[in-house]
Amino acid sequence: MYESYRPHLLLAQVPLTVSPFINLPSSVTLPYTYKSVPSTLPPSVTVDPSNPDLKARYVVSSSGEHAAHPDEILASCRSLEQHLKKTRDDAVNAIKSWEETIQERDLAEKRRIAPGWLDREEKLLKPTQLTSSPESKGNTESLLDSSSADQGSSNMPSMVPRDEGEELDRAFGGLGVK
Repeated sequence: MYESYRPHLLLAQVPLTVSPFINLPSSVTLPYTYKSVPSTLPPSVTVDPSNPDLKARYVVSSSGEHAAHPDEILASCRSLEQHLKKTRDDAVNAIKSWEETIQERDLAEKRRIAPGWLDREEKLLKPTQLTSSPESKGNTESLLDSSSADQGSSNMPSMVPRDEGEELDRAFGGLGVK
């Protein structure tokens, strides 16, 4: 299977020439202080051998006074984000409750001015009759229930429909045109 080294028949017929323009690489001489690379990696400098569970703080501030692990930085950012969300939600809830109290106060004022107006769909106000003495209970008649129109009109002022033509005749005199 393994063949011994034999050049190809065609390549063996080509003569080799040395060109003055080609420089073949020369061997490198190593310095006396050369040390070979170890076959295994050294232990990590970020892990403390006495406490391997403790995470190394290798993110150092620009001043060099503070150091932290990236997980600690992420945890502090998440807690800050949660605090800001909670503060925002509390502020939104405070504004909503403030607006609701203003609306309730406004509604209470409107109900004080016109009771019953906002509580119903038909929007019709009906006055209630006050009965102060027992003898007035038997004498409660409505103007619409009266038998003669003259009795009701003598007690209450009447509303006459406005006729602008008659008003002009009264002011300037009639022309007698019919």
